[in-house]
Amino acid sequence: MTLNVPLLVAVPAILVAAVATGADVRARRIPNWLTFPALFAGIALHAMTGGLSGAGNAAFGVLVAGGVLLPGWYMGWMAAGDVKLCAAVGAFLGYPLALMMVLLSLMAGGLLSLAVAARHRVLRRSLFGAAILGAWAANSVAGSAPPPVTSGIRFPFAAAVLCGVACSLCLRT
Repeated sequence: MTLNVPLLVAVPAILVAAVATGADVRARRIPNWLTFPALFAGIALHAMTGGLSGAGNAAFGVLVAGGVLLPGWYMGWMAAGDVKLCAAVGAFLGYPLALMMVLLSLMAGGLLSLAVAARHRVLRRSLFGAAILGAWAANSVAGSAPPPVTSGIRFPFAAAVLCGVACSLCLRT
């Protein structure tokens, strides 16, 4: 197995996601003391190894990874810590790997949500609610109607991010 990035980048990305997952599982929070320093460390690492171009690539990774999740935070579907975690890991991965990571994280989150819904015996209701929500998003004009109510069941999304990071490091781009 070969990695898409050097170990100098892969190890901190995995460590940040793993520590965040532990915190999210235990306390249902991803601490700022982890995400903000990691974000700046990722950009600094790329600046030291790739100069201004490397720092720019890392910063773009931050914007893409965090930006993809911003609508989910805005709509209340995820917590701000999840967005900050993806942005921080995106700094280590840079673009386009950060985009792959966040998309893989969203897929892992979808699978995890199915498992959580099944465990809580609300899978059918959750799938129906997801279909209604998708229809609302596809047909809604901004501000015309409030989003439908979701099941309210939450899970630690950092675990999905950890999976997304690990998979993005191993898949060929």
